[in-house]
Amino acid sequence: MAFDFLITSTKELSVLAKAKKLTTWLEVVNYVKSLPYGRNTNRTDVSLVLKEEKGSCSSKHAFLKSLAIENSKKEVELILAIYKMNANNTSIGTTISKKNLEYIPEAHCYLKVLGNSLDITSESSNFNNIKEAILSEEIILPNQVSEFKVNYHQEFIKKWIKEEQINFSFDKIWKIREECIRYLSQNS
Repeated sequence: MAFDFLITSTKELSVLAKAKKLTTWLEVVNYVKSLPYGRNTNRTDVSLVLKEEKGSCSSKHAFLKSLAIENSKKEVELILAIYKMNANNTSIGTTISKKNLEYIPEAHCYLKVLGNSLDITSESSNFNNIKEAILSEEIILPNQVSEFKVNYHQEFIKKWIKEEQINFSFDKIWKIREECIRYLSQNS
């Protein structure tokens, strides 16, 4: 990725990055990508990615979008996608297949930088793994990775259950999804 810039802002996230000796966008991207996958203690505080040294797809990408905003870089877009999560495109073990499901719609955040998709969820993340499985995409703001994302995701699953005539309740599908996320957290 050729896009890069110096971290020059004196706002909170930029200060946190510089305190870790990260002075350019690419240095921050590589650092965040190397952090373990895991949920932060507060979904709405993206600074916790650096403070807790971990993050989910939502928090890591929202942090990077927020950092770009602090540094007046409009080339970075935060994307919320729903994709067909299965063991072929996500490290979730056999959780879904054991329930005789082909996939579960999963919400996933990543960035588009100058039109190029960038997934920094983990060292092994590669947007191409889910590219063909994407069901919907939309540009969101960093503050939408908490309540908005969860509500959007849940409504999508409820609609999917109805349209695809899935033989599980929403609560059961959500529980299976949570098992997948736990497996992913423990194995990444």
